[in-house]
Amino acid sequence: MPQSHRPRKGSLGFGPRSRAASETPRFNSWPDDEGQPGLQGFAGYKAGMTQVVMINDQPNSPREGMEETVPVTVLETPPLRVVALRAYEDTPYGKRPLTELWADEVHEDLDRALSVPESGDADAAEEQIRTALDEDRLAAVRAITHTVPGDLSGVPKKRPDVMETRVGGGSVADRFEHGLDLLEAGSVDVTDVFRAGQLADVAAVTKGKGTQGPVKRWGVQKRKGKHGRQGWRRRIGNLGPWNPSRVRSTVPQQGQTGYHQRTELNKRLLALGDDEDPTVDGGFVDYGEVSGAYALVKGSVPGPDKRLVRLREAVRPSDQPRLDPEVRHVSTASNQG
Repeated sequence: MPQSHRPRKGSLGFGPRSRAASETPRFNSWPDDEGQPGLQGFAGYKAGMTQVVMINDQPNSPREGMEETVPVTVLETPPLRVVALRAYEDTPYGKRPLTELWADEVHEDLDRALSVPESGDADAAEEQIRTALDEDRLAAVRAITHTVPGDLSGVPKKRPDVMETRVGGGSVADRFEHGLDLLEAGSVDVTDVFRAGQLADVAAVTKGKGTQGPVKRWGVQKRKGKHGRQGWRRRIGNLGPWNPSRVRSTVPQQGQTGYHQRTELNKRLLALGDDEDPTVDGGFVDYGEVSGAYALVKGSVPGPDKRLVRLREAVRPSDQPRLDPEVRHVSTASNQG
């Protein structure tokens, strides 16, 4: 009788645990197209953590309407540079890149990350995209964006982080026209993409911890009693049964720990602003090396300080809180360092 074959089951997000291919996280999905056209993501750098005092506005919460102290992560969110538009067309094999429409002028540090096209024919690329739009072949429009870490004093590097950010909302034609406006503007602020109180998905690469054993890597228990007196307390009991005659991938073993991309869903953005025009009550708070635009994310964020963090509009928003600025924020507490 032939042996049946089927793809493996389970999530590859937690096994195998290997090093991330890049410190720039990637999103494989984007939220549905709703509302006006605009970018559906942003990027910043983690500055640290502090705490804020806010009013609990979660419906049906026992502490609704009361003041409480919550931990927040501070992200430096300087303007994101838009350097090109990448158009995708529908093919029998799915979406495939059609062409790229590059801006005439780009930031001087961009050549540290990639080979910038010297003389791109923008008119020909725009005409090719409009032809695909008329023939109903244009599937998606994404903006090629990058950060400028050289302008930040707290990030010790100058090489920009380049990423694709989807343009969503409205029809495909509206998204393309909005992409042209973004390309002409050259940059976009975090307040143009998100608003205070909104839920967002956060992606980053976690702290790297090198090679670790199964106790630290997978959380298995140390051997107890007589088993622990055999000389190996931090090893697993065995690698598996006689059959199948192989070691399964589900057996916890030592290996790379940390430096994995992780995406956390439905993280609330408590405040967005800068030192000149804050959007939170109580004014700007000194967060150490943060100067300029910032975002306060409720709770923790993957990765160490100074690492790139990407934000995306929530793909599965649940219990979206009320976005009433009068009850959103009260004051900010002192920095914990």
